[in-house]
Amino acid sequence: MKITEIHVYAHDLPVKNGPYTMANAKVWSLDTTLVKIVTDTGLVGWGETCPVGPTYQPHHARGARAALEEMAPGLIGSTLHPVALRRRMDGLLNGHRYAKAAVDIAAHDLLGKAWGVRVADLLGGAVTENVPSYYATGVGEPEEIARIAAEKVAEGYPRLQVKIGGRPVEVDIEVLRRVWEVIRGKGVRLAADGNRGLPTRDALRLSRECPDIPFTMEQPCNSIEEIAAIRGQVQHGIYIDEAGEDLATVIRAAGQGLCDGFGMKVTRIGGLQQMAAFRDICEARTLPHTCDDAWGGDIIAAACTHIGATVSPRLMEGVWLAQPYIEGNYDKAGVNIVGGHIRLPEGPGLGVVPDEGIFGAPVASFG
Repeated sequence: MKITEIHVYAHDLPVKNGPYTMANAKVWSLDTTLVKIVTDTGLVGWGETCPVGPTYQPHHARGARAALEEMAPGLIGSTLHPVALRRRMDGLLNGHRYAKAAVDIAAHDLLGKAWGVRVADLLGGAVTENVPSYYATGVGEPEEIARIAAEKVAEGYPRLQVKIGGRPVEVDIEVLRRVWEVIRGKGVRLAADGNRGLPTRDALRLSRECPDIPFTMEQPCNSIEEIAAIRGQVQHGIYIDEAGEDLATVIRAAGQGLCDGFGMKVTRIGGLQQMAAFRDICEARTLPHTCDDAWGGDIIAAACTHIGATVSPRLMEGVWLAQPYIEGNYDKAGVNIVGGHIRLPEGPGLGVVPDEGIFGAPVASFG
């Protein structure tokens, strides 16, 4: 089975009741990029990549499309084996893993369809059909975030992530205290996500003034070097998210004991093939982690859910989906969160059938 055509689409994902606020960004809508791959067998596969604007990571939507246009001519005629395909893309373009991930996801979708199995089966086999999710609040005031936390616990989410940073740390401390008041004793895990927004001074203060609240600190500071500087001084577990850029960084962080877990994005690391390797490294070192992405529609949601379904339950921190935050689905059924969990999509491949008509004409086509 070989690639005969590649089509690239741009699609807008409006944010409900925007903006969604993080320490370093406000998000009103997302510009997602979809990739349709056609093979010589007539089968079609879909992939997607959707950066959260240009400041969350060194990624942006037009960059993804430019990278895909650079690689696509050289991918025509390539086989769909994920490792060989990754090596082929690396030979055509250095870096740009987030763009390559869309091709990788489409390849897994195609292989599942060709063999009549789900992507989760290709990745090692699902250990659950009902994958735990988590809810991430935006940066907000103490009473409002506490209200949202209580609401999401009642909906059945097993984990909450509270966004912090980009403001006086005293406010973040009060937010965490108010949230803990409403979720204490309810068996819900709590993460305080700085999205790189805290100087080491504030990260240390946050931990020292909240010794009674069992949260994990997710990417509190900008770099691995800053995290390493405070690692031995904080009283809370630290997860690396944005700084976990590739497998080499994951191996370094795990080997040097720089963190207690990871928040990992499928497109950041380069797709499902690389994500499965990441999963296995974490299992070897007993490191909990998420399997999610920066943003995206039903294709991204399905990809994250399939890899999340293969993770050892004791290490699974959840699959975050953009679905509760965006308007509508482009798959007829949609990949949705119900009771804080995501039902693994049925059918071969990703189990997603996009309504291609809503994307309009491709922004680029090859083959």
